Formats: sequence, C-alpha cells, structure tokens
Amino acid sequence: MSVTQLTTEDFKKNVFDFTKHKEWNFEGTRPAIIDFYADWCGPCKMVAPILKELSEEYEGKVDFYKVDTEAEQELSYVFGIRSIPSLLFIPTGDKPPMMQAGALPKDVLIKVIETELLAEKKEETVE
Repeated sequence: MSVTQLTTEDFKKNVFDFTKHKEWNFEGTRPAIIDFYADWCGPCKMVAPILKELSEEYEGKVDFYKVDTEAEQELSYVFGIRSIPSLLFIPTGDKPPMMQAGALPKDVLIKVIETELLAEKKEETVE
C-alpha cells in the first residue's frame, strides 16, 4: 500500500463529511493519518518517504492519506492549517482526531501510531 492522495470529495466520502456533520464523525474503518502538505515545502518532502514506509509497515492496520493544501484549500481552511506539514491522526471510535504541526521523525510517528491509533485495538483483543 502507499499513501493515497485525497481530494475534498474523497475526504468527505472516506474520512469526514464536514458539510453534513458538525460533530466529528469518522467514515473510515481503520485508524488513519492525513498529511497536509505542499509540493514546495522542504519539511513535507522529508516526511513523505517516512509516511510511505509506515504505510507499508502498517498495511491493513492504518490508512495513510495526503492532502495537497494548494489544491484543496477548502480542506485546509476547515482544519485551520496554518503551517505544513500538518499531520492529522484519526483513531477509530469516538476518540477525536489529533492535529500535529511540523515534520515528525519516524520513531515519534511509530509511538503515536502504537499508543494513540492502535492501542484501542490491542485492548479489544485482550478481552
């Protein structure tokens, strides 16, 4: 698997339809990470290969998406993106998403995936 490019329409269908819901209502079945980026952004270019690696390591467990902030300005506005890269971490269930601005190293991303996105899943399998 790789990181899937999202348009605003894809986002509404696969992640969250902000035109229909005021409260967060995640449409996905797996936890997700969305990378808000721009082609001209140096730190974004550093994060991209890390996210690609992680998308392969967590294939079938976590979905990885990219949103081009230049092309999808409506989405950038809805999420208040002021700096890029900005990563949106989306757990499943009722937990709200978490936004983190800046380029994060791979070890930090793995820690967030394991503790915030997949921790619930592990708890469910213990029961």
